[in-house]
Amino acid sequence: MEREQVQSSNIAAIGYDTESQTLEVEFLNGGVYQYFDVPEYHHTGIMDADSKGQYLAQNIKGVYRYSKL
Repeated sequence: MEREQVQSSNIAAIGYDTESQTLEVEFLNGGVYQYFDVPEYHHTGIMDADSKGQYLAQNIKGVYRYSKL
């Protein structure tokens, strides 16, 4: 999955696969997480958010299944 670099104090890059609805988040510390069954509007939302970390914490973490790569 291709990731797009983002401006964030905690997140390095974000990718999204429309077909599987998988959101992939690469953190500045090198960790990469995939969040599953995430609607596309959340990908749009996090990419447009002023604070990507805050968007992730409020809308995705604890809501969707995830796996650390």
